[in-house]
Amino acid sequence: MSEYHELHARILGFIEGGNATSFGELALAIHAFQKAHCPPLRRYCESVCPAPTDWTEIPPVPTEAFKNPALPIAAFPVEQAAATFRTSGTTGETRGAHHFLDLTLYESSIRDAWRELELPPLRPLCLAQPPTLTPDSSLNHMFGVLGGRFLIGSDGALDTAKLRAVLGRAHEPLLLAGTALAFLHLFDSAPDLPPPPAGSFALETGGYKGSGRDLTRAELHARFERHLGIPPDRVINEYSMTELSSQFYSTDPGAPHRAPRWLRARVLRPGGDDEVADGETGLLAIYDLANLGSSLAIMTGDLAVRRGRDFELLGRDPEAVPRGCSRAADELLSR
Repeated sequence: MSEYHELHARILGFIEGGNATSFGELALAIHAFQKAHCPPLRRYCESVCPAPTDWTEIPPVPTEAFKNPALPIAAFPVEQAAATFRTSGTTGETRGAHHFLDLTLYESSIRDAWRELELPPLRPLCLAQPPTLTPDSSLNHMFGVLGGRFLIGSDGALDTAKLRAVLGRAHEPLLLAGTALAFLHLFDSAPDLPPPPAGSFALETGGYKGSGRDLTRAELHARFERHLGIPPDRVINEYSMTELSSQFYSTDPGAPHRAPRWLRARVLRPGGDDEVADGETGLLAIYDLANLGSSLAIMTGDLAVRRGRDFELLGRDPEAVPRGCSRAADELLSR
């Protein structure tokens, strides 16, 4: 535990900007700790690259590895976990589990990313259930860390009357937040909402896989303007997943997803560990220093186009299993 707490302090200092340690140096130290204390991770990594000398050589763990409760991806006894976030899934489907010894790094990563990436400092109005009703939802916990007000209650119904009232009396800009599918349900069920004040933003996340819907990002953002008067350049797309502790954001139409300093992405050639050339498509691997208690390197199963150090998200690999917070929202609101 002393090693955990030492690394925890170093990572927190790096996130908050007061630690001069390099990303690569810290990533290798975290990886060594995780291999030493997580046998499944150690066996996997030693079969791929037993002694990485650069952070780009750390083997990313497939998200499917988080679905085996008998072999948890955790560098501590899971019974000591302060929180466990789970992936979405249908009845009978094995859900991935991400265990946290504590949530300090996770919550600091959320707040500091908004500061570092200069995202709008507005309290979100969320098309989601509060964390008290969904303690295993990483997305809803994120909304809570940002001070969210929640519009879906224990019955799973969106309180459009409350939303209408808030929009009707608001005089300052708002931030509406939710999954892409939750917003589509809103647009379909309440097409005559009053627009939020000028200068308002929307934050949308998640995809459509498994829902039977298929909109491009431009088509979805056009609906924000048509239904709410929020122009595309004020619709923020968030990209993350349960197996991570940090998030990427795209703040302009067609712009790549950007990351804070403690988060890196590599777009890898399928079947290999080398990165594709700029402008080429590959599988997205993510390296998250805030993932201290599990694996800092994650293979997502998503396709992306490399844009320098950033990436343009294309969506799930067609061979991958449907998953995600947007899927969970669709199942909830479609009951």
